[in-house]
Amino acid sequence: MPEQTAVQAHIWINGQPVESRSDMTVAAALMQYQHQQTHVSVSGQPRFAVCGMGVCQECRVSINGQPHRLACQEYCCSGMVINTEYGGQ
Repeated sequence: MPEQTAVQAHIWINGQPVESRSDMTVAAALMQYQHQQTHVSVSGQPRFAVCGMGVCQECRVSINGQPHRLACQEYCCSGMVINTEYGGQ
């Protein structure tokens, strides 16, 4: 299987345009741009990716209007709109 070359991905995180790459997960892009809180636990604690493989479910974000997407399992692509419960705060 031939390797695919990563390309620039122009994405939006909490309303801010950012540059990413197609070989990066959404979780990696969030870390790169200091958005390390994706949602709030039932006890009110900030949460972010723990396991990096979709098991813990702590990296849930809204991607293109679809809630509860796992940021560690989705790769960035141009035009992607990502929103966290924190809205970048």
